[in-house]
Amino acid sequence: MQPARHQVTWDEFRAAFRAHYLPPSLIELKQREFCALRQGNMSVLEYVQAFIRLSQYSPEGVITDPRRATRLLDGFDPTLLTHLGRSYDSFTELVDVAIDMEQRLRQAHEDQRRKRLASTLQSGSSQRQRVVHRPPPRICYIDMPQQQEQQLGTQQHPSSRKYTASSTASVPSAKPSAKYPCYKCRKTGHFSKNCLALRRNQAPLLIRDNQRQKKKKGLKRDPAPTEGRVHYTHVDQIPEGEPVLASTFLVNEHPTVVLFDSGATHTFVSRSYATKHGYHIDNMKAKYHITAPGSPIDMNQIVRHLRLCIGTEEFYVDPVVLPNQGIDIILGMDLMKEHNVLLDITSRTVQIKSSKSGKVMHIHLPSHKYSPPTVNATKAQLIKEVPVVSEFPDLFPEELPGLPPDRNVEFAIELVPGTAPLDKGFIRPSSSPWGCPALFVEKKDQGGKRLCVDYRPLNAVTVKNKYPLPHIDILFDQLGGATVFSKIDLRSGYHQIKVREEDIPKTAFSTRYGLYEYLFMSFGLTNAPAFFMYLMNSVFMNELDKFVVVFIDDILVYSKNEKEHEEHLRIVLSRLREHKLYAKFSKCAFWLKEVAFLGHVLSAKGVAVDPSKVEDVLNWKQPQTVTEIQSFLGLVGYYRCFIKDFSKIAKPMTASNYEEAFGTLKKLLTLAPVLAQPDITKPFDVYCDAFGSGLGCVLMQEGRVIAYASFQLRKHEVNYPTHDLELLAVVYALKKWRHYLLGNTCHIYTDHKSLKYIFTQPELNMRQRRWLELIKDYDLEVHYHPGKANVVADALSRKAHCNFIEARPTVRVLCCEIGDIEMPTTLEAKLYNLVLEPTIKDQIIAAQKQDKGMAHIRDEIDDKKKACFKLDKGVLWFKNRLVVPKDMELRKKILDEAHASMFTLHPGSNKMYQDLKRKFWWTRMKQEIAKYVSECDVCQRVKADHLKPAGMLQPLAVPA
Repeated sequence: MQPARHQVTWDEFRAAFRAHYLPPSLIELKQREFCALRQGNMSVLEYVQAFIRLSQYSPEGVITDPRRATRLLDGFDPTLLTHLGRSYDSFTELVDVAIDMEQRLRQAHEDQRRKRLASTLQSGSSQRQRVVHRPPPRICYIDMPQQQEQQLGTQQHPSSRKYTASSTASVPSAKPSAKYPCYKCRKTGHFSKNCLALRRNQAPLLIRDNQRQKKKKGLKRDPAPTEGRVHYTHVDQIPEGEPVLASTFLVNEHPTVVLFDSGATHTFVSRSYATKHGYHIDNMKAKYHITAPGSPIDMNQIVRHLRLCIGTEEFYVDPVVLPNQGIDIILGMDLMKEHNVLLDITSRTVQIKSSKSGKVMHIHLPSHKYSPPTVNATKAQLIKEVPVVSEFPDLFPEELPGLPPDRNVEFAIELVPGTAPLDKGFIRPSSSPWGCPALFVEKKDQGGKRLCVDYRPLNAVTVKNKYPLPHIDILFDQLGGATVFSKIDLRSGYHQIKVREEDIPKTAFSTRYGLYEYLFMSFGLTNAPAFFMYLMNSVFMNELDKFVVVFIDDILVYSKNEKEHEEHLRIVLSRLREHKLYAKFSKCAFWLKEVAFLGHVLSAKGVAVDPSKVEDVLNWKQPQTVTEIQSFLGLVGYYRCFIKDFSKIAKPMTASNYEEAFGTLKKLLTLAPVLAQPDITKPFDVYCDAFGSGLGCVLMQEGRVIAYASFQLRKHEVNYPTHDLELLAVVYALKKWRHYLLGNTCHIYTDHKSLKYIFTQPELNMRQRRWLELIKDYDLEVHYHPGKANVVADALSRKAHCNFIEARPTVRVLCCEIGDIEMPTTLEAKLYNLVLEPTIKDQIIAAQKQDKGMAHIRDEIDDKKKACFKLDKGVLWFKNRLVVPKDMELRKKILDEAHASMFTLHPGSNKMYQDLKRKFWWTRMKQEIAKYVSECDVCQRVKADHLKPAGMLQPLAVPA
């Protein structure tokens, strides 16, 4: 037998064994089961056994003993978790303490049940005298603190226990034998689960409460503290994907991070937040004994009468002051019970009822204020810790290595013909004919100084470069289906492009030490963004809109899964290395589930507003001048696609009552939804409405909002009739979202019923004809949506009185109003249903069953040869169109109905084909329709010939 050339290690054997006997699907199933494992109805021992068994399939989550203990602690029953505390660095220590505490709680519960039973029997038989035999006192083990052990001196061994009579303690089955020592401290007289060494750092809550009461003996008794419970953590410690229901709301007109916590018994406020905003803190006579992570605390301070604005409703809370916990306000069960709050973690929705108006609001929390978790310089101090990025350490230097290399793109400054800088007075006499003043500006990220040059005189005489910058909405449209993101920010991007040799003197700037000039492209030059955008497009031309989008010096890499992202990220970094472009590692972020990019937060769910930008808007002081109003509208208008009825709300900003509009815009921005990414392979739904002085449109797909749009009518448009205004809303939506709708099927919903017949109306004015020519470019269907149901678009053109949509029958509303005046009512309901369906469909289905060609197509569908056909309940369809068999009488009946009926009015062949192809399909359909129309006697006699008239008859030439 030949010796093995390679000695197999244990890791190699384990990997091969798992690959052969444990399929990846089974391991993934067990990992999900481990992540969802909770104690539930299991005992501690059963839960620990299940934990150990499932943790074998996910070793990375329990790689260290503290992490293993923390993961086990998170799954305990909340009642048991309250008494365990939080500081356990040993897994074995946590298991022993949990088993001991479970026995104590179970015995205490049993004793309370017996007491209640005994008191019930005693009160029921108070009429007659009886003798009650009390059970003998039970013997229990009580942990002695280290100080009491030292006071006992020689009376007892420090590791022994004090036996005391108690009616609420647990009953041990037997006294610990002195023969077997404890395997923790190696001493006799007690079990390891009751070892004092385990509890010297932290005693259980029940024992600490007993010791606290013993210390108070002989002193004046204070009022009994109110029990409270809250589990909080710091913002930076919230893990990715944790279902945290938190968002930013206004509290006393201040933007505040509010957390909805069903595990907190009261409402709490951070001391740092209360001090920062100058809230008055009152002292209470009674204390709150709060069970918090780490150790319990006693608090007797409160902030009274804080006004919390959620949606359009205001709520007043009196939170208890807590030490700084990283979250401003925690809403507990006291507020939730009062207002019947319901929390839906899956959809991140909070349902809350107003105590004054009785209205029920549904608030969607798009994302919490915390920045998305990233892999950047704060978490990975070394580049080698980031996957894929560690292969390109040379792309992230601390400083640029020197002058940029020679590239095909060099920055050029083309001057307006005839410009004479000296004559214009733009420069000072120097060795260079140009010169601009220089100044220093504070850096936001590092706190240092940045050299800036005022190039306004030079920019005024420079020929503007018309190279386009990408539209942000178009960039975001490319991200549909992406779940993994990486963001790369170039280091001093402009400085990585050389200036053309003959244009270097034009970049000169003056200082007190003389005149200097740039050898690379400087900030502040008018054509710098266009040149840099051209460079980035040329570098990533083959990858743009596939898995890379670029906006000037910001690069975003997106992928559908982590495997693709690894390949995409390596390609992008290779491109940067090839062109010697360098990035700043501290500003980069890799392997993200959601990323902040260009003022938005991108994730698999869609596009949301960047919380940091929302905070800037909320902190905006009330504008006092027209310039300040324009500045505010410019910032908020950047997010107008997230705000319903933006134009309607923003219009009064220039009037005297602009304060209300200013506050409404700030509130709506805090409730901005997450917009879905469009899928151009699926049809779109457009809801349109016109009312008063504005138009409103909503673009949706599969029930999710993609974008909002609103428009203020001009002076002459206000005078349009209602029919034209509703048609204008449709035209505005088609123009606004032309890049989505052109070439795709879309359904237009309007509450103006006459628009359904816009294509068949015989008389149209010139304006309507012009709009109709634009509408014919789209594949659309107009549907009537009653005004009561068209609440989505109505909210954009009418003033919103609430932030939720609630539809209820009119009869029920009337009954509620009559109930308020205490009148007897009887609610009766009748339901009638009338369905009218054409018989032509039944005739086609019956003809399909008798046609032999249809049977042949059905056989090929089963063999997957006809991918365009499908069977639905025995009916043959072609791309959602009903297949008409080769029955000439049936086809002639369909053609007669589409051409010569009283509702069709003899359309042409093209119009007739467009109408029929929406519902029906058969081979050579277009040719048969054209032949049918050409043979129509009415059309031949009535419709004029549009050919050029023939000339005069000419005599034939005489043959030679």
